[in-house]
This record gives sequence, C-alpha cells and structure tokens, in this order.
Amino acid sequence: DVFQTKMEVVIKAPIAGVKPDEISIAITDDVVTIKGERREEQEVERENYYAQECYWGAFARSVILPVTTLSDKAEATFQNGVLTIRIPKAETAKTKIVKVKPLQTG
Repeated sequence: DVFQTKMEVVIKAPIAGVKPDEISIAITDDVVTIKGERREEQEVERENYYAQECYWGAFARSVILPVTTLSDKAEATFQNGVLTIRIPKAETAKTKIVKVKPLQTG
C-alpha cells in the first residue's frame, strides 16, 4: 500500500518470514526499492508438495513515489510481519493554499 498524508508518503508492505535485519531499503529521488530473501527452514522435495503458495527465495519490489520527498529523513519500522516506511514530503510537494485578494484600484 502506498498513500500520503499532508506531511509524508507512507508505504506498507507485508513481508512475512523475513527478519528486519534481512530487509534492504534503497530510496532515490523518486523510487523506493525493498529487497530481501525468505529462507525455507526445511527442505521439501517438489514431488512431496500438495500445494505451495508461499514464495521462498529472493524478492524485490520497487515503488514509484508520487511526490518529491526527503529520502534522507525516511524511517522504517517492522511489526507483526508488516514493513512500514515513512518518508517526509519535500516542502515543494506540500499543498499550499493561496488566498485570493481583491485587486485594489485607485
């Protein structure tokens, strides 16, 4: 999930089966890339599976940011298998309300 508030862009990604120190996050001007690897704890021969829905191995996902952000101030937390990345918006990306004043003629 990617959404924005007035002050930041928030990315939430469910990443079950990976330890926080095994997740890599790279942020450039307009892209966030999340990488990691799910390691299978026990080896099971392919022919012994009835169904396999869990993905094991390396993964990577890139998200294009919708606005300009301050990547050097980004923070990431990991709780209950969900990675949350918060990136403050750059001042230029924040919405500014401009009040219209009547033109004074003299």
